[in-house]
Amino acid sequence: MNESETRAEYIDPMLKASGWGEVEGSKVLREFRITEGKIQTGGTRAKPEIADYILVYKNQKLAVIEAKALELPATEGAAQAKAYAGKLHIEYTFATNGKEVYQISMKSGQEGPVEKFPTPDELWSKTYSDQNEWKEKFAAVPIEGDHGKRYYQELAINNALDAVAEERSRILLTMATGTGKTAVAAQIAWKLFQSRWNLKRDGTRRPRILFLADRNILADQAFGNDFSIFPSDARVRINPLDIRKKGGVPMGGSIFFTIFQTFMSGANNAPYFGEYPPDFFDFIIIDECHRGGANDEGNWRGILEYFSPAVQLGLTATPKRKDNIDTYEYFGNPIYIYSLKEGVNDGFLTPFKVKRIQ
Repeated sequence: MNESETRAEYIDPMLKASGWGEVEGSKVLREFRITEGKIQTGGTRAKPEIADYILVYKNQKLAVIEAKALELPATEGAAQAKAYAGKLHIEYTFATNGKEVYQISMKSGQEGPVEKFPTPDELWSKTYSDQNEWKEKFAAVPIEGDHGKRYYQELAINNALDAVAEERSRILLTMATGTGKTAVAAQIAWKLFQSRWNLKRDGTRRPRILFLADRNILADQAFGNDFSIFPSDARVRINPLDIRKKGGVPMGGSIFFTIFQTFMSGANNAPYFGEYPPDFFDFIIIDECHRGGANDEGNWRGILEYFSPAVQLGLTATPKRKDNIDTYEYFGNPIYIYSLKEGVNDGFLTPFKVKRIQ
């Protein structure tokens, strides 16, 4: 019996018997494509990484299963299962041949045979023993639209929201250019918006979120592309012309977009951002925050300090180095890093060569 037959006749019924795909909120993802495969010379690709099964419950990926044919040992797929679980930051992984199930805890290092697959609730409890109210509320909101679904984007989203749930006030994501930082930010904002998180954490109103960039093209792209998942009446583009025309900054809305030059300008040397109460925004996304925003003399420092009650999320593509150390000191260590090398190796970015011009 080959592997495909083993899955259909043995493994699928085992999963069903444990409630996967039967219990509300549980799903079994088959042949889950993790990476695209590195782009090679000539435009071909290396073999992508594909997990046989991913077990999902309450919108969270809880386990990887690597399947092998019936006549092979269950542990034959253990190494591959560990590799995929490590890449996806999933705590539990399983290897099986349809007769035996071998369980591995990536966190504790414990591994060994078990009688059957755990149920969705059992696996949830084992994975999230320290779960808090807001982590559960964020998890209950699915990713919206087509963007933000790559494995590393989901990890960035979840790590950022975990930091919010743990009441961290400064959060940093370091992700290579072209890997979808703005899409990640939009999904984080979406989950905050839908769960009605706010600074009081009372769920009585939706949050007011500010997207702050240093160039109009970045603010416009965010407004019109990745953040278009929000209702049009929830999105507000702040610009000097409208402020002058209406006699003040806009207050109605949920997701506000502007550039720091707009916020720093204003009549009689009074910056426009000062027209908002310091606690007006619950969450601030600072795009390309390595451009000097956290530096004491940086363009954004006054804005960030004024809105200090808000939870502030910095987005950067630049790893820590001498010329941006202030950014890392302000936000702290990144809660997630996805490097240029990882993006190239996974096949999400195109390899490149640097040629020095003399």
